[in-house]
Amino acid sequence: MKRLVKVTMIALAASLVVGCATNSDIEGLQTQIDGLKTSVAQASSDAASAQSAAADAKAAAERAAQYSQETNSKLDSMFKHSMQK
Repeated sequence: MKRLVKVTMIALAASLVVGCATNSDIEGLQTQIDGLKTSVAQASSDAASAQSAAADAKAAAERAAQYSQETNSKLDSMFKHSMQK
C-alpha cells in the first residue's frame, strides 16, 4: 500500500512538472492565435471582395444576354422586312 502511494505521488509530481505550461509557451500560443485571427479577418475580407466581383460579373452577363436578345430581335425584324419586299 505504501509503495502504491509513493508511485502515485511520484507520477503526480512528474505529471505536474511536465504538464505545466510556461509563460513563454502561453505567449507563443497567444501569438499564434493573434496571427490566426488576422488570417481569418483577411480571408473574410477576400471572400466579401470575391462575392462583390461575382455579383458585378453576373450583372454584366445579364446585360450582355439582354443586349444579345435585343440584337437578335432586331435582326429577325430586319430579315422579315427584307423578305416582304
